[in-house]
Amino acid sequence: MINENKKSKMVVYLLVFFIGCLAMYAVVYYFPVVVTESITRTEKDVTVTENGIADAVEKVMDAVVVVSTYQDDTHYASGTGFVYQKNDNGYYILTNCHVVSAGNKVTVMFTDGTIIETTVLGMDEYSDIAVLEVKTKKEIDVASIGKSDEVRVGDTVFTVGAPVNSAYSWTVTRGIVSGKDRIVEVAVGNSRSNNYIMKVLQTDAAINSGNSGGPLCNSNGEVIGINSMKLVSSGVEGIGFAIPINEAIEEANRLLRGEETEHPYMGVAMLDLSTAYYSVKYYDLIKSSGVTSGVIIQSVEKDSAAENAGIKEGDIIVALDDNDVKNTAYLRYYLFQHEVGENMKVTLYRDGKKIDLTIKLGTNKQTT
Repeated sequence: MINENKKSKMVVYLLVFFIGCLAMYAVVYYFPVVVTESITRTEKDVTVTENGIADAVEKVMDAVVVVSTYQDDTHYASGTGFVYQKNDNGYYILTNCHVVSAGNKVTVMFTDGTIIETTVLGMDEYSDIAVLEVKTKKEIDVASIGKSDEVRVGDTVFTVGAPVNSAYSWTVTRGIVSGKDRIVEVAVGNSRSNNYIMKVLQTDAAINSGNSGGPLCNSNGEVIGINSMKLVSSGVEGIGFAIPINEAIEEANRLLRGEETEHPYMGVAMLDLSTAYYSVKYYDLIKSSGVTSGVIIQSVEKDSAAENAGIKEGDIIVALDDNDVKNTAYLRYYLFQHEVGENMKVTLYRDGKKIDLTIKLGTNKQTT
């Protein structure tokens, strides 16, 4: 009797075991992902939809103005600007220095057709920033300012401006941020060749000459840059540049404080090595040095910072603070990263030998 009970229990155990195995097999077979893998996905919210960025455009549109520059009441140039700050008497407008620098009268036109003459409070050609003031009791939209240092490559951006002429005012173009911290050589002042470099944002949003001074905005309608130039070259399209708004606002605030532009000064006349190479005067000197890029010193001003540091005519400067100096544009850029009175390391070649000098920078309102 006992043996039969044991046999019965054994049969039950075996049946339960086999049923359990079959059940487990069925679960694994029919629901393998549930058993073997757990996947977590993180989705990011974005402000851009297939419906476009119309809301963002409307947010900034009425803060954008068409800037017209005159010489003795004769129209000379047009550009774009935007209202970025309100004051007790009216509003401040940001635009490019090169848009207004050649005139003696500047007006701005708003989206409702109102035209108001402005006062140019200050400008700086190296940052390409100018601040205008409009005195009015009229309520005007003020653009929201974003943060250019938080911009990422691939972010959606758009511009609002007056490309070509005022007939196309408040044209909107859309694109992405194509690059950050791009180094671009530009011509400053009356120079016919590039004599300075700027660190800018790159975008593929269409930018034309009349867009200069206008806002580059993110998909939330916040200004992250000021359109300043376009790379124009055969076979090159979709490459535009904008001054990062962080740097632009910093320069604008300095201009509003009435601080006079004072760039550090070396006291030298210089020439690009690539140009001097073809000069009879400098050919042998450059050839013997073995240097392929840099600037050659043509003369040194008496009692200047350069003379006090020991820089001489014929020296070939190849670096400032260990930053490679390719030409005069790069030299000015790295020089202007310093304040007047600071020390700067200069690396140069003299008689084929590499020398490091330290120069204490001065100023006399000149550029080098």
